[in-house]
Order: sequence, then C-alpha cells, then structure tokens
Amino acid sequence: MSHTAFAADETLFSASEFSAALAQSNSPIPVFKDALKAAQEKMDARFREGEDIRKLIYGRAWLIDQLLLQAWQLFDWPDDKHICLMAVGGYGRGELHPRSDVDILILLDNISDSEVQDSISRFLTLLWDINLDIGSSVRTLDECYNEAQSDITIATNLIESRPLVGNADLHIQMYLRVTSEGAWTDKEFFLAKVNEQNSRHDKTNDTEYNLEPNLKNSPGGLRDLQTIGWVAKRHFGATYIRDLVDHGFLTELELDTLNKGELYLWTVRYALHMLCQRREDRLLFDHQRSLADLFGYTDQSGALAVEQFMSKYYRVAKAMSEFNGMLLQYFDEVILRREEEQVIEPLNNRFNLHNGFIRVAYESVFEHHPFAMLEMFVLLAQNPEIKGVRASTIRLIRNNRHRIDDEFRNDIRNTSLFMELLKQDKGVSTELKRMNRFGILGLYLPEFGDIVGQMQHDLFHIYTVDAHTLKVIQKIRKFRHKDQREKFPIAYRIINQLPKLELIYIAGLYHDIAKGRGGDHSELGAEDVIAFCLRHHLGKWDTHMVQWLVRNHLLMSMTAQRKDISDPDVILHFAKQVRDIAHLDYLYILTVADINATNHSLWNSWRATLMRQLYTETKRALRRGLENPVNKDDRVEQIQNEALAIMQRKGFNEQEVIEFWNLLGDDYFLREQPQHIAWQTQGILEHGDSDLPLVMIRKTSYRAFEGATEIFVYMPDLPSLFAAAASALDQLNLNIQDARIMVADNNQALNTYTVLAEDNLPLPDDEAFLEQIRNHLVEELDDPDDFPAIIQRRIPRQMKLFAYPTQVNMSTDPATQLTTLEIITPDRPGLLARLGGIFVDFGISVRKAKIASIGERVEDFFFISDDQGRPISDPEVCMKLQQTICQQLDEYSKSA
Repeated sequence: MSHTAFAADETLFSASEFSAALAQSNSPIPVFKDALKAAQEKMDARFREGEDIRKLIYGRAWLIDQLLLQAWQLFDWPDDKHICLMAVGGYGRGELHPRSDVDILILLDNISDSEVQDSISRFLTLLWDINLDIGSSVRTLDECYNEAQSDITIATNLIESRPLVGNADLHIQMYLRVTSEGAWTDKEFFLAKVNEQNSRHDKTNDTEYNLEPNLKNSPGGLRDLQTIGWVAKRHFGATYIRDLVDHGFLTELELDTLNKGELYLWTVRYALHMLCQRREDRLLFDHQRSLADLFGYTDQSGALAVEQFMSKYYRVAKAMSEFNGMLLQYFDEVILRREEEQVIEPLNNRFNLHNGFIRVAYESVFEHHPFAMLEMFVLLAQNPEIKGVRASTIRLIRNNRHRIDDEFRNDIRNTSLFMELLKQDKGVSTELKRMNRFGILGLYLPEFGDIVGQMQHDLFHIYTVDAHTLKVIQKIRKFRHKDQREKFPIAYRIINQLPKLELIYIAGLYHDIAKGRGGDHSELGAEDVIAFCLRHHLGKWDTHMVQWLVRNHLLMSMTAQRKDISDPDVILHFAKQVRDIAHLDYLYILTVADINATNHSLWNSWRATLMRQLYTETKRALRRGLENPVNKDDRVEQIQNEALAIMQRKGFNEQEVIEFWNLLGDDYFLREQPQHIAWQTQGILEHGDSDLPLVMIRKTSYRAFEGATEIFVYMPDLPSLFAAAASALDQLNLNIQDARIMVADNNQALNTYTVLAEDNLPLPDDEAFLEQIRNHLVEELDDPDDFPAIIQRRIPRQMKLFAYPTQVNMSTDPATQLTTLEIITPDRPGLLARLGGIFVDFGISVRKAKIASIGERVEDFFFISDDQGRPISDPEVCMKLQQTICQQLDEYSKSA
C-alpha cells in the first residue's frame, strides 16, 4: 500500500552538494554512482544498527526520486505540459529494497516520439550507466489504456503510480482511464488478480512451506499482501492498509498483526538483497545460514540457528497467508457476489449456507458449542458442493480457537468428529489442509503443532515437516483416482481395497510427528500415535496397525533401496517382518506416498520397479504360507465386536449370533469387513434350515471393484461346488473379479463372488434382472450334478496381445494340511469356470481361494484337497494336474 510522505533526509542525499559535485566533474556518471553507493552504505549500516525498516524502504525510494530528478534536468525536454515522468509498480508505492527494480513510465501527450526520442534514449542510458536496475516504458495515454486492458500486470503497475516530474495532470488522466470500468470492471480485476495469485502459488507447490521459499511469490509472501492492496485500491480507493479497518474488513488487532508481518518480510528481504548484492527473493539454503547469523540466531540443542530462523519465517508466512485468504474471501463476497440474491439454506442448528458458502448460524456458535469448530470441517467434507467458508466465519474461528484445550481434545464429541472427518469418502486432505491453514489442526493435535513450520535442513526434503505430512495425506487420497492407475498401478489397486482408510491417514499424520525432538522419530512417533488411538477409541488391532506403520514407515523403502531384493533370503526376512498382507498393503501405500511427498523428483522408474518387485515377491511369499497375521486375536475380536454392534442394531440376539460365528474359523473374520459379516450373518440366520442354497446379491463396497456386484452363496460344501458356481456365473455372461471361498466347521460353504457384466461393465440396477440371476444360481447349485458344460467364450482382441505361458506351483501348507496351488496366467473371461472344470475332473475340492488380478495378469491361490479332505500328495497326480492346467489355459488364451 502507499506509504506516508517520507521526510527529506539530507544525510542520504543533499541536492546542493550533489549539484556542486556535478559542476566539478567531467561526467555525471561517477557522481551519480558515488551518491548512490554512499547512501546505500549508510542505509545498510543503519539496518545493521536496527533502524526502522520502513524508513529504509521508503528512504531508498526517496533517494531514487532525487537522483531521477537530477538526471532528468540534465536533458532538454519540450513543454512540460506534454510529458510526465512517473514511478510505477513497487517504486510507485514508494517502496524500494536495496536491489529492487526501479520501474518508471514516461507518459506522452500530443507530442511525437521524434521530439523526445533522443532525450529519452540518453536519459535511460544514463540510468543504466549508473547501475540502476531500470524497468522503463514510454507510452501515450491511449497506449496506457490499451495495454492495461490486455494485461493485468501492466494495469496493476499503472494503478500503483505517482508523478515525479512533468505534468502531473497527465498522471491523473492516465489513472482515471486505466481504473475505469472500460479497462477492467471491479469483478474482472478481482478475478484476474485471484487467478494470477493461484498461478503464482502453483509455481511454488502451493505451500508457504517450501524449504527454499520465495519471499515475494510463495503463499504468505509479499505478493499476497500486495494483492490485497491492489484489490482494495481498485475497488475501495483505499490508499493505506489501515483503510480496510474503516471499511470493516480488518480489526485493529488484525491490522497490527498484518503490519508486523509485512515489516518482518521487508526486513528479511532487505537483508537478503544486502547480503547478495543483487536482487534475490529466494531464501536459498546458503542465504538462510547467513541470514540466521545476521539476525543473531545461534545453534541450540535440537534446533540449528538456521532452523530457528526459518521457523520464524514460516510462522509469519502462514499468518500472512491466512489473512490473504480471509480478506480475499471478504472481497469475493463484496465484489463478485454483492448483486446476487442472498440465499440462506440451513445445514443444521449451528451452520447454514449463504449463497453456497458455509457460515455460522449465529455469532456465538463457537462460544456456546466449541465442538462446532471441528464439525464445520466434517460438513465441508460431506458436502463437496460447498464453495468455501464465509469470511466472517473464518474470523470467528480465529477469535475462538483459543478454546481448543485439553478438555476440548478429550471431549468424545470432538474425538468422534475428527474420526468422522478421517472416514469421509472425499475431502479429507482438503479439510486437513484447511484446518492447518486456520490454525485448528495444530491446536487439536499439539504434537502436530510442534512440527508446524519445522524445516528439515537437507537437500532431500523440499517441504517443512507439516507441509510434507499433509502432502502425504494428499498423495494417499490421489492414489484412489482413476487417473493415477497408470502411474501408480499397485497403489491404485491396494488403496481401493483397504478396509479402513482412516488408519493410513492416521499413520500418515504421525509418521514424522516426532522429528526435531532428538532420538528415533519413528519410535517416538509410535508412542504418540498410541496416545492418539486411545483418545480416539480405536480398537486394539487398529491401534497396533497404525503404531506398527509409524514405527516401520522407513522399512520398505530402506529394504528396496539398500538390499538385494533378488535374494530370496532378503524377501523371506522382509516377509517375516511384515507378517501378513494387510500390513504389507498399508505399508506399501504409506511408503510410496511418503517418497512422492518428500521430493517430487524422487519417484522414478527405478524406485517404482524396486517397490513393485519387493511388494510382489513379498506378497507371493506370504500367500504361499508364510503369512502369520499380526495380533490375530485382537483383529478377530475387533471385527466381531463391530459386526455384532451392527447386528444388535438390527434386533438380533447376541447369543444366537455368537453361536453361529463359533462355527466359522478365524480366516473368515480376518478377510471380511464388519458390514459384510453382518449382512451375511443376517441372511443366514433368516434363511434358517431351508434345503435350498442361500443366494444374496448386492453392490460391492470394495472400492477396488467399483461398480461390481457381490454374489454370496451359502450351502453345504461339495467337491464340485466351486466349479458349479463358476460355471453358472459364466453361463450368465458374468466375469468373476474376485472369489472368497470359505468352509465352516459345519461343512457349510460361505462363498462370495464379485462380478461384472460382459465387457467388465456394471450389472444393470434392475431388481428383476438380479432376481433372475438369483433363481438361476439356486436352480443350478441345488443339484450340482446337473451343472452344464463350460461355455466357450471369445477372448477380447486386446487380451490376446498379453498372452504368455501359464505358471503353476504346488506345495503343502503344514499349518492347514491343504495343498496350495498357485496359478499365474493371463486374465481371461470364464477363467475360473474353466479351472473349476479341471478341478472336477481331478476330484479336487476347493477349500479356500485368494484371487488377485494385476493388470492383464491373474495370480490366484487355491487351497485344495481331495474328496476326502486330504492334501494332494501323489507326485504323479500333482504333475498331471499342473500340466493339464497349463495346457488347457494356454490353449484357452490362444483360442478365438
């Protein structure tokens, strides 16, 4: 914003002494250079002595004014009525840092270029010769208007202008024209400046927490404050920042904070220019150390001087970014939406929507209901159509966030709301970032507050710890999107089948939470996350999972990059550390997100290949029989408790449910989600003693099979049941995406098939059609001896391109006394039905199955027995079975 008039300071520049020096010199250049150098040395000395930064910034602008006036007088100019020398841009505001550009405009009216061209050329040459970084333009009034119309940057520079010498009326005429509605309407100007800011932020990774931030252009930098000033000046005619108090946009306290923040950024920028002896706005690592020393920081236990200095910068930048967001939201409401019909829609008793923006229902909401400060973020996540937060509500949050204390943090309403946010299908990373921007996240989680603005002084990390942490959450969220499937195929598949995404978010929040404390941050963070889980009432297994992830979040990346993962012993050791596929899946997601959120250049084809190889080989090792679920009993107990709560809400008797569950093995509860267990249990108990198979159908809740349908079959287990079901589904032109096979102690099979229609499209949402599927399956499975021959189906052309020989491996699992059959083959429609036919021919019973599709390939594990329930032990039978599977599946892959 424009500065107050700067009093002349003859200790910096004396016009009489300067004129005398000019008279005695053969050339003006050394006189100008000496004056400029002497004045700057005086200002630098005053800066080091603690001079008010405003006097220095305004003082340099005044100094340049004097030098330009002296230079102007050295040349012949026509009638002053037709020319005006103007300061524009930052110099036009009267603000100049030691090495900032000096932007000037020579404005002409009713005068030809030829009359002044020689003088202008020699004038500008002199300015360059005396080492001023001049940004100059020569325009007429019409040219100013036309250029301003087409370029928002030029328009802004011209708004920030003042006359130096010549006809000041020309400046007034120019200003009125470039600020007229014909050049830019208020709305157009505001939108252009917001878009300009967004573009600028995008180039700095949209965070004020880059480890080498730009003092001008990063979020929370000087440009953000100037953007506020430009909009205020254009719309309100505001000359000073304090004018926004008079317009009701700032309080006196906020004005004080804003002024202090701007002066701090000015101080750092002045020092940076002074140290570099050139224009430099990037706080590069080398400069950070020098600045920390200049400002008197010293190394302390647990915090280097440079880290202390940068922490102060980040806190200021965060505060300035917060003000920028709040004020631009106010301007949005006043400038863009002032003519809109005011539509108020209630959300609940505490919030409503005001023209699509959330706001409090009354001023004292946070005073009477402090939990509403968390509730607001949940509502924003649940209603993605909400455009944002009203500025008045942002201010109320700022004014009430001091209410977040230990009592608040332990209130069941608040812990429930925070967990509700983490469980949302959309908006988790957006709202966590908003919570951090509003200062709520670091207050609700004080351990997170400790890492806000904490730098990691190395070339590996490019963000502060808190910015990195929130980017980890953002990366995890992005893995779910279809446009990430090509770049992160494994992460995309895993993230869409993880049963509880909130666990990976908690692990992401806490994986680096203990950095900067000294000691092993993984171990310290694991202790912190246990306290979080207890406070938020997570189950035993969930708590163990997030604790394990935080403690081991570096395990996978270190194994992949530092060890020979082609060595089976390395894979074996890693698999024993991971112990089960659930932990492997969660760890893979956290590891890949962590790498990508640390430095965008770290994720490359080499690292992707290493991670894919380690994941794939470990998963195969676990599925072959190494899997030893961590805290298995806790997991089973927690799943049962969650499923039982659902059943009790539906009115079922606890004892009846438990008696049935006692017939099921632990594997059932380890692989199924509570909602699935409740749905299946309800159907089975209501089915009673009917002789007919139970067939239930519903849309799947597994994100990995988006749009697919689950078909659940409950009936007595028979050796040919898997083949019968697969063939029946194949008859219906349904493609099996996943199969979960399980046999209870009472010899009842609980089999779930996840299916899509032909061409992998979702089944039509038609109850009559689903009933046809149900009836067909009941009819076929009621008498498996009658199940039809497998139908030959044409393989899509694209799949033929990925044909390769089938691989089959067999071994006996000593824990289950079942034979493990591993099949790796190209994915084909009807594949499981064909396998089912082979099993029938060999008299094989499928006791369990683990189906996995990886792109164009399937990796299926079947746990099988003979018709007496014994492992397949005859070597000749094993060899013949393997040969038959390879032969038939390979022929099938080549068939048309």
